Amino acid sequence: MGLLLVVTGAAGLLASWVITLDKLALLKDPDFVPGCSLNPVVACGNVMKSEQAAAFGFPNPLLGLVGYAVVTGAGAAVLAGARFPRWYWLTLNAGTALGVAFCAWLQFQSLYRINSLCLWCCLAWAATLLMFWYVTSHNARHGFLPVPRGVRLFLDEFTWVLPLAHLGVIGMLVLTRWWDFWTGQ
Repeated sequence: MGLLLVVTGAAGLLASWVITLDKLALLKDPDFVPGCSLNPVVACGNVMKSEQAAAFGFPNPLLGLVGYAVVTGAGAAVLAGARFPRWYWLTLNAGTALGVAFCAWLQFQSLYRINSLCLWCCLAWAATLLMFWYVTSHNARHGFLPVPRGVRLFLDEFTWVLPLAHLGVIGMLVLTRWWDFWTGQ
């Protein structure tokens, strides 16, 4: 669990850092084109210039810099042998659930309002989904979340199915949203 939190937290932190740097460059030079703007669909600049990129009145990646740093630190502490109480794990679960909800809103906005994808945002989405499902599984398996025995047994063996299915749905939405672009039709 500690390693998963460190890896997903670091991935989200990296994405947030790069997006922050690109946003600062964009603020200095409105003609700046981020390196991840590859084509009309994968156009990070379009996403960074959108209203949705500052949903709370400041650039969204600033939330990521804080949130993913907390997750990375928690993972490092677990790797070092820390044992957190139930309330900590439930708070982390609530935080990751809010992260997933925010990512879902951003995904909808990206696909159907902004009409562009940001690859760094996609990395942050994937990291958030993985940490949410694995923290939820951890909490259920350790009795922090009350679930039926069958669910706990499923999670002992097949936790990986949940984030894979979730990411698969997002992948299918992206694929179908820009089917004509991807297939050249």
